[in-house]
Amino acid sequence: METMFDRLDAIERRYAEINDLLAREDVISDPQRLQTLAQELASLREIVVLYQRYKDVLRNIEETKALRQSDGHDSEMAALVAEELDNLESRRKKLLSELKTALLPKDPADEKDVIMEIRAGTGGEEAALFAADLFNMYTRYALSKGWTVETISAHETGIKGYKEIIFEIKGKGAFSRLKYERGVHRVQRVPVTEAGGRIHTSTATVAVLPEMDEVEVKILPDDLKIDTYRSSGAGGQHVNKTSSAIRITHLPTGIVVTCQDERSQHKNKARAMSVLRARLYDLEQTKQFQEITETRRAQVGTAERSEKIRTYNFPQSRVTDHRIGLTLHNLREILEGDLDELIDALITSEHPSED
Repeated sequence: METMFDRLDAIERRYAEINDLLAREDVISDPQRLQTLAQELASLREIVVLYQRYKDVLRNIEETKALRQSDGHDSEMAALVAEELDNLESRRKKLLSELKTALLPKDPADEKDVIMEIRAGTGGEEAALFAADLFNMYTRYALSKGWTVETISAHETGIKGYKEIIFEIKGKGAFSRLKYERGVHRVQRVPVTEAGGRIHTSTATVAVLPEMDEVEVKILPDDLKIDTYRSSGAGGQHVNKTSSAIRITHLPTGIVVTCQDERSQHKNKARAMSVLRARLYDLEQTKQFQEITETRRAQVGTAERSEKIRTYNFPQSRVTDHRIGLTLHNLREILEGDLDELIDALITSEHPSED
């Protein structure tokens, strides 16, 4: 029976084999094969690096054990050796956990760019302000990862909130991290519009969709109704004179996508089609896994206060993720985009490892 370490040895051998192949003239002269091998190499690199670190730690453990068994060490040196062994054993367990996670079957969409949709839920203007806070949080998180953020469409309120904002995040592994953010987010705080100082509870919904290309999601032209209209909002005279905004209706499903962020009708159409492909992919995945009975309910629910994945409590500076029962007391840092501790905990919960 093949063990985990048999698999790791085989992956390491394959990694070395691909490196050798990439240096061969017949491979270099074949662009398609070169690209295929390069992609395979990249997909194996993380596991191979982790495995090499794991083996390095094992060697260090053996060397340290040998040092402990040798004669001539005083009590102070023995204590240092024991401490080093404890540190090495902790590193070994951590790397073993990371290896087990790395070997798990991956979501084919994990490396995709992301389309995120945030909508104000229960709570009126305060919910719209909270939607803006979430957008700023994800923007800061994306920038900290070296990813790029582009707004596709936005419906603003009068006090700098959003009834809805749809945006794109481009970067390696964006979906693998941000997919855990989908659901209903709840905020508890004193609204800026509240004169009496009472704490209100509001919600916003977050949908996270992997961006798909035309080959992966085919859309028939006859299934589309495309309307153009004049953009509204900021933009000056140009917005008032040019029908650059796009509304696309997918007739078989009734999905409607609008985009007016760009001045170019062509760019707005391209962005709207990108959102439509993502929504159609999400709809198909929903059907396959039988997670929901209504379009897109798996991610955003009905925005009722009871359907929450996470609560942001301002009076206590507390953030609680209800899916895993994790509470952190660094709300300000999280809203500034420091999401890794939360996301790492969610990943670990989804793929628990054994020592």
